[in-house]
Amino acid sequence: MPLEWITIALTDVLWILAAFCLGMLARAVQLPPLIGFLAAGFLLKLHGGVSGEMLEQLSSLGITLLLFTIGLKLNPRSLLRPQVLAVGTLHMAGTVGVLSAVLLILAGLGLPFIRDLEPRQILLIGFALSFSSTVLVAKALESRGEMRAVHGRIAIGILVLQDLVAVAFLTASTGQFPSPLALVLLLFIPLRPLLLQLLCRTGHGELLVLYGLLLALGGAELFELVGLKGDLGALLAGILIAGHERTEELAKTLLGFKDLFLLGFFLSIGQAGIPTPTMVLLALLLTPLVLLKSAGFIGLFLATGLRARTALVTSLNLTNFSEFGLIVAALATAKGWLSAEWLVVLALTMSFSFVLHAPLNAAVNRIYHAQRQRWYRWQRKERIREEQIIDIRGTEAAVIGMGAVGTGTFDAILDAHQQSVIGVDINSEVVERQLEQGRTVVEGDPGDRDFWIRLNSGGTLQRVLITLPHLAVTLSVIRQLRAAGFKGQIAATARYPDQRDAMLKAGADLVFDTFTEAGVGFASHVLGSLPEDDTRLG
Repeated sequence: MPLEWITIALTDVLWILAAFCLGMLARAVQLPPLIGFLAAGFLLKLHGGVSGEMLEQLSSLGITLLLFTIGLKLNPRSLLRPQVLAVGTLHMAGTVGVLSAVLLILAGLGLPFIRDLEPRQILLIGFALSFSSTVLVAKALESRGEMRAVHGRIAIGILVLQDLVAVAFLTASTGQFPSPLALVLLLFIPLRPLLLQLLCRTGHGELLVLYGLLLALGGAELFELVGLKGDLGALLAGILIAGHERTEELAKTLLGFKDLFLLGFFLSIGQAGIPTPTMVLLALLLTPLVLLKSAGFIGLFLATGLRARTALVTSLNLTNFSEFGLIVAALATAKGWLSAEWLVVLALTMSFSFVLHAPLNAAVNRIYHAQRQRWYRWQRKERIREEQIIDIRGTEAAVIGMGAVGTGTFDAILDAHQQSVIGVDINSEVVERQLEQGRTVVEGDPGDRDFWIRLNSGGTLQRVLITLPHLAVTLSVIRQLRAAGFKGQIAATARYPDQRDAMLKAGADLVFDTFTEAGVGFASHVLGSLPEDDTRLG
């Protein structure tokens, strides 16, 4: 992988401006900015304004960092659960088969581009369309604060499994046998403690960024030197330090750099050719096939013990085509296995699937509750541990979000009012830690109306206190509580003054400014600790 630094010239500023403007336009209509980046690539191809070599370097760096950050998040145990390993494997195999069969039917109808495809090319296209977008799903889950929810963890596990399959394909595509020196790379495994110690010493600033870039690019270069695919080296470098408390911070720190360099990848896809009306129509014809993927996920998730709502939400998160499919298609184009026109068609298909993804996920609660009784009939009685019904009757108060503020709130209610109080958190690790400390805390998705129906079924719940960091999640919890028929008091914490009105409008009774209340509490604590005759403040 080339590591030459990229020189920014006037023409480079112009394509950055084009990508920015079209990315902002996409975001303004509630679409991912990368759709705008693809459009910028098509536009620049039309005017011939971008250096292919420069985009190749940007694209290579973006893919390397993408794989490194995937490795950082990889938890091998999460891949072994049936909802990930079995569902992911069966779904990918089934999707390739079904989509290939559909393409064969379309080829038999004589449709342009498809009618001339060979069977192996049809399988390759079906394989490229079997992936879901890691970038899109991860960002959507993060923005809604659902990364640690049951459905979020399963979706990320499926995506990581798919990404591993893609990396294996990319590595095998080189057709080269690794050098015997590749065995030397095994010596880096015992270096994990040293690498983690260095990670802890980097602090939280620019050294952390440089360390992450060094591991990602260094791992890729080492693998290239011994005849292995550099992308695999970046992935394994991330896995080598995964599971440490600092790796999540490292992944978030590198997020902006990864997105910047992936800009080059999406622009380069746009440079593959200018869409024709036939290509657009074909992409529109292929896009609804993503619903077949979604239906397959729902059936498999229900069969492995997920509740109907969890199965639906997870499936709709994965209802899209992937940038990894484009990486596979770009490699196939470079190898001569597919024509450049198909790369454009698949890029358009991915973009259109993103357009479909946004409204489906926004309407997931309406889709579920419109046919809730029918969904109930489809789910199994035997469910996984996280999906078991919890009896919490008799509870008078519930604290949603057991972070630092939530824990303090829980303890204060218990100490001062002696009420029966329960904590709720979406993160299973937080729940386990709170249980070890003696608090009554359950794992639950606060945005799930079914959870609140169960919680309110005993009729004893009087107040709910919400201490969540994301405004969108807080608003969702308030609305779901009211929709579930809760008549008690709802109090919420706001990080900024302008969030107060939105929470009150959604149905909250009381809203507290976190920073203002912290300041008042701090001053009261300090002043209350001074002797009455202490004159130091005067």
